[in-house]
Amino acid sequence: MRRVGVTVAVAGASGYAGGELLRLLIGHPEVELGALAAGSSAGRRVTDVHPHLLPLSGRTFEATGGGLDADVVFLALPHGASAAVADALPTSARVIDLGADHRLTSPEDWAAGYGGAYADPWPYGLPELPGAREQIARATRVAAPGCYPTATILGLAPLITDGLVAPDDIVVVAASGTSGAGRAPKEHLLASQVMGDLWAYKVGGHQHRFEIAQALGIASLSFTPVLAPLPRGLLATCTARLVDPGTTTDQLRSALEKAYGHEAFVHLLAEDDWPHAAAVNGSNACQLQVTADPATGRAAVVSVIDNLGKGAAGQAVQCMNLMLGLPETTGLSVCGVAP
Repeated sequence: MRRVGVTVAVAGASGYAGGELLRLLIGHPEVELGALAAGSSAGRRVTDVHPHLLPLSGRTFEATGGGLDADVVFLALPHGASAAVADALPTSARVIDLGADHRLTSPEDWAAGYGGAYADPWPYGLPELPGAREQIARATRVAAPGCYPTATILGLAPLITDGLVAPDDIVVVAASGTSGAGRAPKEHLLASQVMGDLWAYKVGGHQHRFEIAQALGIASLSFTPVLAPLPRGLLATCTARLVDPGTTTDQLRSALEKAYGHEAFVHLLAEDDWPHAAAVNGSNACQLQVTADPATGRAAVVSVIDNLGKGAAGQAVQCMNLMLGLPETTGLSVCGVAP
């Protein structure tokens, strides 16, 4: 039965993450779509922007600001734009921010990574972290993690918690599809520029390094993001020095199995089966693999997510389910789409 009276509004509904939210919410059995707000797309038909969302063919985007009264409000807005919108919402509304505005607990980190006015932090919306699920369920405001942090944190957190890797020697190289850069037209995201190429960007200075370090409880890490010629998908390769150089792959796998063996969306693959980014496209899944490299005394973890799924919209819906007291998997799938 559809839960009567639970309405959901989306601000930033014309973007890539907003469109993925709409796709998931259309199929969610317990909620009904309310206001669909956008900035420059206000007044346009939803299907002019998202032609794959045929059930919304009679809807148009509203202006962001008024009309967001709903039981649940998703903010899929550019970084720095969510806090003002959230402040205008009634305290009774459950609000989930897909932007960075409420993720960081340090004003100094916010200034270094984003700049502008600092907003108070909200509970961090990564349910698989210890204690997070209960905190999210009690909250009326939740900050959904970024895509790079989600993939990296899920891969490394159990190894750090169990004392298997050194928290002061972590290196991450992660490749993301172009949808992670948003929908706004940019010359470097033109198909003729992206196809057949890979390039690193913001090396040593990407804003997500603060969020990753905060969630992992470490001081810093080396983080290099790479733009990949994919519409969606993210693969993170995370290495860390082993505390005991004799640590085996089986010991590393045991830590991940202990952390995620009961989880619906995070899966440790069979040994020697390495993750493929395309395998999780369209899903809320994260797939992991780990190995010990005795030649270097390091652990290597590879994780994949859909940057618009578990890295954005899917994770936000997962948080909503917890906040509404619904089964966490409602309206979400671990199965990707292929080819």
